Amino acid sequence: MIDHTQTSWIYVDHSSLFNWLFYSFLSLGLTCLSISVTENKFIQTTNFCISLCSIISYFLFNKTTALLFQVIISIFLIINWQRVFKDWLFIFYPLFGIFFTTFFGTRLSISGDQFWHVLIGPSGTISVLTFYLVLKRSNKKFN
Repeated sequence: MIDHTQTSWIYVDHSSLFNWLFYSFLSLGLTCLSISVTENKFIQTTNFCISLCSIISYFLFNKTTALLFQVIISIFLIINWQRVFKDWLFIFYPLFGIFFTTFFGTRLSISGDQFWHVLIGPSGTISVLTFYLVLKRSNKKFN
């Protein structure tokens, strides 16, 4: 959001310190969610290393490379959570969190039409709500 204050709240496809912070915290957040459900040290270390690659690659290469590492982190996240919770509802995370946000972001970058930016937030919100719903449903199953 800080980055948007610098661009008059209009999406600008650029690299900046604030944009890097956003993608870095996104990477770390996905990693924490992914490793929160496993005790396997190798999986935890691998996830953390991929997260560091995402954070570093943003400035060394570009945002696209950082996003590729985040997709890998998301795949680990999906596998780890599905292994533990076995909930069909979890399909909404990759659908909204990866597919739709990537689609809307790509449309935004290509066209510059700010309409696509409006759709990214709700799509990401639905993906995060998936975690809440899976946890809420699992609480009912395990009690």
